[in-house]
Amino acid sequence: MADDTILETRGLTKEFKGFVAVNGVDLAVRRGTIHALIGPNGAGKTTCFNLLTHFLTPTRGQIFFNGREITGSRPAAIARLGLVRSFQISAVFPHLTVLENVRIALQRKRGRSLDFWRSARVLNELDARARELIEAVGLSAFEKTPAGELPYGRKRALEIATTLALEPEMMLLDEPTAGMAHEDVGRISALIKKVAVNRTVLMVEHNLSVVENLSHTITVLARGEVLAEGDYATVSRNPQVIQAYMGSADG
Repeated sequence: MADDTILETRGLTKEFKGFVAVNGVDLAVRRGTIHALIGPNGAGKTTCFNLLTHFLTPTRGQIFFNGREITGSRPAAIARLGLVRSFQISAVFPHLTVLENVRIALQRKRGRSLDFWRSARVLNELDARARELIEAVGLSAFEKTPAGELPYGRKRALEIATTLALEPEMMLLDEPTAGMAHEDVGRISALIKKVAVNRTVLMVEHNLSVVENLSHTITVLARGEVLAEGDYATVSRNPQVIQAYMGSADG
């Protein structure tokens, strides 16, 4: 593994009763970059994501994070190493306020997720850090709003804040702009660029304009295999990539 590679897979494969969803994928994500995983419907992107965080167990292949093999590790153990999947571990509590949601994530990071009987001083310390995170994702005006009442795009921002509370070295974002209005897409894209300054991001994303604007490297999957890799200009001109997308209009 090269020194600047933070996440690597070798021959990653997942079979479901004879169907090969991910087939021999070799992936290398460079430290400090935004790396996008794209492809037509059924390409194996989500399965690949689930393998990386061990919500699925690989049939074959290896996964390395920071030079350490994590194949077969439990999702919680992988998160503690600094590889955190947003919208997975960061599900919000709809009846709690934005501040309370971020504070719970901070308590989880401390290993005290169920310890609500803390001193006022400790809770105040958590509140100060929670407010920093809330401000970072542009939610200061919503601090006292129950999470369930937030507009969709703002809820996604809260999920990013609760993920950041776990201080990940690398974030995995699963379709961060899916289902969003144009205004929210722009806001979340800007937020991803902001939070990626000091960490690595791997994202699955359908919106190709978001991919173009954010990604340093793009890996294109088709039928469970790597079809192409490079920057947006390179992969968007690739005839195989064009064919894969144009030929998938029926989903």
